[in-house]
Amino acid sequence: MTTQPMRAPTSEGVARAAAKIAELLVQTPLLETEVNGAKVWCKADSLQPIGAFKIRGAWHRLSDLSEDERQRGVVGVSSGNHAQGVAWAAARLGIPATIVMPVDAPQVKLDATRAMGANVVLYDRPGGEDRDAVAQRLIDQTGATLVHAYGDPWVIEGQGSAGIEITAQLRARGLDGPTRIVACCGGGGLTAGLALACPDAEIVPVEPEGWDDVARSLATGEIQRVAKDAPPTECDALQTPATWPINFAILKQRCAYGLVVTPAEVRAAQRFAFSKLHLVLEPGGAAALAAALAGKVPLDGRTVIMLTGSNTDPASFAKVLSSND
Repeated sequence: MTTQPMRAPTSEGVARAAAKIAELLVQTPLLETEVNGAKVWCKADSLQPIGAFKIRGAWHRLSDLSEDERQRGVVGVSSGNHAQGVAWAAARLGIPATIVMPVDAPQVKLDATRAMGANVVLYDRPGGEDRDAVAQRLIDQTGATLVHAYGDPWVIEGQGSAGIEITAQLRARGLDGPTRIVACCGGGGLTAGLALACPDAEIVPVEPEGWDDVARSLATGEIQRVAKDAPPTECDALQTPATWPINFAILKQRCAYGLVVTPAEVRAAQRFAFSKLHLVLEPGGAAALAAALAGKVPLDGRTVIMLTGSNTDPASFAKVLSSND
């Protein structure tokens, strides 16, 4: 059985991931806009083929598997975006993929994952079932490789490839790279990868209200878990129980603080992206923009805001657009 790899992710690994991804995917645009009177840049990774940045880490991980590992398949754990990234990469590489997904995952994400050929195994997130335990049982049965959504060095490096693109895109506009990157944060894979990719930039993770385990971990210096009675959130992509040591080792060195956004602030960000940037964002993909719009983070002409996902159903998005809060 292939166990969870324990090597540390590196900036060299991020560079290698970026080179691999550049051969496969077109760079997502870096869009200029104004927030509260300041010019900022929005990295529209919501426009990836699967509608989310997760394709980056999944491709780097799966494309590095040995032939024996590919034959035994992979197991992923996700509420939907990482699931689609793994399913997409697995389909391209001819690798069997099983994804452990919560029973309350958005139907649009469940359908898209299955449509790409992955086997979906549901677990009872509302009932407190441990998704990692479910995944481990599957791995024990099949010898498959775990492709964790954030606690995996290849995944972290792959997500960091967005930072390599950001730096190059800003330099093409005559700027010296980002001073700050504001990122939607669940388990911290993207945030850690960006920290490795952009060592001179301030990295700011943003989480939904009640699911701010990374912010509390940074404040206390020790990994904190989400409370068992955490409130429901529309940011399903950011509903992770706790960061992992492999992520936190980077975050605590590079992230001075984390931010929290409310449901109303997230909806305001979704409306802003639609009206000003002509983009559809799912709630979790709008969290970083929500923090910027709410004045919770300093902004300047070299601040970059990650727009990380667009996988929302039409009815839910229409409801957001018609709301006034």
